[in-house]
Amino acid sequence: MEKFIVKGEVQLCGSVRISGAKNATLPIMAATLLCSGVSVIHDVPFLRDIQAMQDILTLLGAKISRQDHTMLIDTTNVSKAEIPEHLMREMRASVFLMGPLLGRFRKVRVSYPGGCAIGPRPINLHIKALERIGAKVDESFGFIDAEAVELTGGEVNFDFPSVGATENAMMAAVLAKGTTIIRNAAREPEIADLQAFLNKMGAKVSGAGTDTIRINGVNKLVPAEHTVMCDRIEAGTFLIAGVMTRGDIVIENIVPEYLFSVTDKLQEIGAQITTGNDFIRIKAGELRGVDIKTLPYPGFPTDLQAPMLSLVTIAKGTSIITETIFENRFKHVDELTRMGAKIKVEGRTAIIRGVASLTGAIVAAPDLRAGSALVLAALTAKGTTEIEQVYHIERGYENLEQKLQSLGAQIVRTG
Repeated sequence: MEKFIVKGEVQLCGSVRISGAKNATLPIMAATLLCSGVSVIHDVPFLRDIQAMQDILTLLGAKISRQDHTMLIDTTNVSKAEIPEHLMREMRASVFLMGPLLGRFRKVRVSYPGGCAIGPRPINLHIKALERIGAKVDESFGFIDAEAVELTGGEVNFDFPSVGATENAMMAAVLAKGTTIIRNAAREPEIADLQAFLNKMGAKVSGAGTDTIRINGVNKLVPAEHTVMCDRIEAGTFLIAGVMTRGDIVIENIVPEYLFSVTDKLQEIGAQITTGNDFIRIKAGELRGVDIKTLPYPGFPTDLQAPMLSLVTIAKGTSIITETIFENRFKHVDELTRMGAKIKVEGRTAIIRGVASLTGAIVAAPDLRAGSALVLAALTAKGTTEIEQVYHIERGYENLEQKLQSLGAQIVRTG
């Protein structure tokens, strides 16, 4: 099994280009199913999750080719509306396919999706949204069947601003008759990116980025060309890495406003930050503890909770991190404790007492973001750290070890 071997106590310096966003690419790939023809998507990262989505689209009948980071998706011969259970279980984001398949074929059959085991992520919000625009949904024996003779506009009011459910509702509604209004919609930038792609296809969607999205249904969509937005989670991870290693790095190909909640906390911790139109430079100062609560965008992102927790393990004083999105997202705590961190978890809250330094150890990545947190800890720890189960990390970070090596990190992959 492949693993990372990291020698710590090296300052990261230099610049790194941020890849296209996984969390924007996956729903855009799904959206290509809404019509027949060839769509072109630029800045698609090479990731395990992207490959999994590609496998699903191919099984449905799509023909996909790649030219470096440009993906061509030909959906002309797509005719299936059922996704095999083993592929659904491989990736949570496969649930995005319900909306576009229902929109195009008026029926879809999927099993319950898989992905990282970070706690319950109920699919009921997705089902509720599809029912509100005219779908009949049946759940039995671990499968979800949805069909509709006709999709009609309706009002969708979410109890919680779910990103996936918001995007699924958008994709199902673009080919529905009439107007659909989504209230308490998630506001993440990736949703605005999906809106941009859908509108290039001929959809009439407005309001993405706010809590109310309006979709005026159209009769037909056409293929489109689009460049995926930057990955703000990858960008935040590298910013935290710069601070943890007391380094000086510049991240490029980023929209700074996407990361205000993160950069504000990093400044509170002690970092010096400079921003431009498409870059952020970060230099570390003396680190001090902070309190953080994860919230839906524009609050602090849950996907950066684990890397930030890793950072405050070496900050002076006590930090308190509260996870409000997923209930089982402290799996990195036991691994960080092996490295000398002092962390106490009480329910959804972690209390961290900063230590002078961490120590290298043999650890395992329990999920994607927890894995990135362990890599960051290893970069600053004394001695050598071995990180097993790196396939989790490959789900969301493109060429992570090469990018870190370019900044001076001593990290190699073995196995």
